Amino acid sequence: MQSKLSGRFRRATVFAAVLLLSNALWGLCAGAEVPRRVVSANLCADQLLLALGDPDQVVSLSPYAKNPQMSFLADEARPFPTNLGSGEDLVRLQADLVLVGPYDSRYTRQLLATQKMEFMVLEPWSRFEDGRAQIRELANRLGHPGRGDHLIDEIGRAFDEVKNLARVGDRPLSNLVLHRRGYVFHSGITGEMADLAGFRDAAPLLGVKGAGFVQLEKLVANRPDYLIVAGNPADAEDQGEALLIHPALLKLFPLDRRMVLPDRLTICGGPSTPTLIRQFADEIKAKVHR
Repeated sequence: MQSKLSGRFRRATVFAAVLLLSNALWGLCAGAEVPRRVVSANLCADQLLLALGDPDQVVSLSPYAKNPQMSFLADEARPFPTNLGSGEDLVRLQADLVLVGPYDSRYTRQLLATQKMEFMVLEPWSRFEDGRAQIRELANRLGHPGRGDHLIDEIGRAFDEVKNLARVGDRPLSNLVLHRRGYVFHSGITGEMADLAGFRDAAPLLGVKGAGFVQLEKLVANRPDYLIVAGNPADAEDQGEALLIHPALLKLFPLDRRMVLPDRLTICGGPSTPTLIRQFADEIKAKVHR
């Protein structure tokens, strides 16, 4: 068993080294020609392009770029045209580089490849280390590595400010990242910063591993110390938000037990991340250290 594991480890190590070398070589080659026309078809790519690129490099942004409920840089996006996000529309724009997400259609990527249009797939961040690599790669590709370094440093400083901030008393405080319809998702930057602050993820105690829907009865019976939600209690706009204003939850989790982190800060990792972390720090100071 040990020899098999060692063999797998060696193969994985070799593969990782080859992948890193390939990326480095690709970056060197790409660095010879900085793209002059860049199109984003993805909300998270919008944010990074606006933060790392020059205005005259931006040809078009995604359909959601100017939505203030979703886009952290909605104001900065206003001067730029938006696209439909379809493969045909992206091809029409004749970009040197197209930024897409992993959930954009396979047809779109196939069409871009057929038309020999260069594109980059920007994955969602599962942790800051993923974001660090993504920021650096895109900043280098856009010809502005210093902007990437600056954003990485800013996020790192924000993380330092929240470290162990929630560690009070003899036991770790618990929290639950709760979304519409009772969906629980602790992963990503939000979960990472909650862990770093010293909170204990309550999801496993409620029967949720990784991600999934929590039953209201379990949430009431095994209530965490705090909820992390996208907004304060208000009239539900649809059935998806109805659970968040259920009378039982309003009683058990009043405002001082809800840490509010708007969607525009949590949907994408990138330029919104320092603000997200610092707002979380403010919430901890106001509601844990009150």
